[in-house]
Amino acid sequence: MMEKNRKLKNSELDRKSIEEFKESKKTPLIIILDNIRSLNNIGSVFRTADAFLIEKIYLCGITATPPHKDIQKTALGATDTVDWEHKDDTLALIQNLKAEEVKILSIEQAENAIMLNDFSPQPNQKYAIIFGNEVKGVQQEVVSKSDSVIEIPQYGSKHSLNISVSAGIVIWDLFTKL
Repeated sequence: MMEKNRKLKNSELDRKSIEEFKESKKTPLIIILDNIRSLNNIGSVFRTADAFLIEKIYLCGITATPPHKDIQKTALGATDTVDWEHKDDTLALIQNLKAEEVKILSIEQAENAIMLNDFSPQPNQKYAIIFGNEVKGVQQEVVSKSDSVIEIPQYGSKHSLNISVSAGIVIWDLFTKL
């Protein structure tokens, strides 16, 4: 008897090779991790970036870089597929991206923030989305230099999501809208 909703084997998933990933058309999204301290969070963001063909990740400030066993543990090889670069200064990076006409979006709770569900990306526009430190969030100077601030609506008592969860929500939402 055939199983209803049989789980697929890994061999049945249409997985790209590293070369195929590198040659694929990318989602016009750049991720900026601003002073992320958790290596597991960094690895999780790499894995999400791989899943949605994200163009590049910038690891800024104290954010650790591959190869590191705790990043690799959650990235599961995504550090080999997704382009990444370390930058010491998030503000200088933002200035360079703006010069390339990339729109900068901080993911933060702030005055005049646009709720994620209300945000409509412009066609043919590249965006960089910034996720901040687990405790302090995105640096105020970075928020101030952003083109917009996007907030994930939350209705409970905490109003705080893990950075890897926030990244998953925002990346999926923008991926579907782009």
